[in-house]
Amino acid sequence: MSEWYAMIGEVGFPVAVTLILLYRIEAKLDQVIQSIEQLPRKITDIHYTG
Repeated sequence: MSEWYAMIGEVGFPVAVTLILLYRIEAKLDQVIQSIEQLPRKITDIHYTG
């Protein structure tokens, strides 16, 4: 955690907040990508079972 404090002191608060938000968004984008990749298979499953 002290690394974060040092980074904030060196590059400034806005840059640190931007990096934290980008890190958090990356995980959510990975979930969206997985959902989009699975969508054709799920549509096919619904079409054949429906």
